[in-house]
Amino acid sequence: MDATLAADLTHLPALLDAVRDASAEALAGLDARPVVPPQDGPPEPRPLPAEATGAAAALDEFRARWEPRLSASAGPRYLGFVTGGATPAALAGDWLTAVHDQNSNSAMDGAGQHLERETVSWLRELFGLGAAHTGTFVSGATQSNTVGLAIAREWLGERLGVSPAQDGAAALGPVRVLSGAPHSSIAKALSVLGLGRSALVPVPTLPGRAAVDPAALDRALADTPGPAVVVANAGTVNTVDFDDLRAVAALKDRHDFWLHTDAAFGAFAALSPAHAHLTEGLDASDSICVDLHKWLNVPYDSAVQFTRRRDLQARVFSNAAAYLGPLGADPDLVHLTPENSHRLRALAAWFTLRAYGREGHREIVERDTACARALGDLLDRDPALRLLAPVRLNVVCFTLAQDPTPERLTALREAVAAEVFVTPTVLGGTPALRAAFSNWRTTPADVRRTAEALSTAAKEIA
Repeated sequence: MDATLAADLTHLPALLDAVRDASAEALAGLDARPVVPPQDGPPEPRPLPAEATGAAAALDEFRARWEPRLSASAGPRYLGFVTGGATPAALAGDWLTAVHDQNSNSAMDGAGQHLERETVSWLRELFGLGAAHTGTFVSGATQSNTVGLAIAREWLGERLGVSPAQDGAAALGPVRVLSGAPHSSIAKALSVLGLGRSALVPVPTLPGRAAVDPAALDRALADTPGPAVVVANAGTVNTVDFDDLRAVAALKDRHDFWLHTDAAFGAFAALSPAHAHLTEGLDASDSICVDLHKWLNVPYDSAVQFTRRRDLQARVFSNAAAYLGPLGADPDLVHLTPENSHRLRALAAWFTLRAYGREGHREIVERDTACARALGDLLDRDPALRLLAPVRLNVVCFTLAQDPTPERLTALREAVAAEVFVTPTVLGGTPALRAAFSNWRTTPADVRRTAEALSTAAKEIA
């Protein structure tokens, strides 16, 4: 063994103590540090070291060269995208994920996948899903949507008497995937799956809404008889609008379609009694996407996909290799996603669910929702800013009251970057910004700081 590597092993407890101290210092300073530090380009590249210098030297260099450039994305005012943090328990679970370094895919070494299945059962209960749904961890919402639509592709083949997994997507002929306001990852998934972005058929939404018009969907399904795929949305990216999932599912009485629901963060509305009605009908989906590094507040990368047709899922993703063992009646996880290598992502989720339970995570959802509404109220009263949509759950979509050009909104976003991070969007043709609340640390004090920073910057720009 290399002498430096051997020395690091000998002194591993001290090294872990140093990493723990550095981690604690970074987390303790989240509230005070710039949310997005000023950037003057990347640091000067350095060559790959030829000689070993040890982990302590690597830690020192990371803290000096790279840590100051990292955003406070784990903190309470990183409101861009839909980004959670990592609860204390999730952080502990993620550390132990690396410690135990499991490839949790095989029954031949099955503890990891058994833990994952227990965690999936807890998540299924959390979201009000029935036992017919099975689930598997994947890397994020895009992968979850891709897996769900891959199963839908195989279902289409089943209806047409072919197998795309065996014969290729071309065996299906033209495919229709209908949706009212799909996330961009849906088109990306269709591209990856060989169905093509042009397979996505836009369906009119309700007036002033991003929710699909069920009557328009009914007509669109009737226009071209035959099996289709419908992508329902439970929480759209700009306005957190929800399709009427029960009404969409009821159309199955008249039409033949696979129902995939993108509930990347909207599924968490089920935790709040005041908002649980938004997810009624979710269980009727044939496949579901939920992103866990959003509102469950576990570290990147972590999501889950659910489906009622695990048999079709295994048909798509089965991996025939003697060292993996047989497929079996209860497929190993290696046969259920694109990944042969599958880190024990479930452990961070298991830890935070075990530590805080339903009620702890309900409190996070309800506090974030209250914070979003409070920010919406403050911005609505500011003459320099304008809300573009009601605050339905945890996203505030807003713009400048006057001349909201992309350039002026970029200036606004950059002016407040030290205090709050928000991301650009376009709603109804109007350039805008959006603030998404999903971090477990966010409080009303953060809302006030955010509103003050935005207000001051907007007035200066005006």
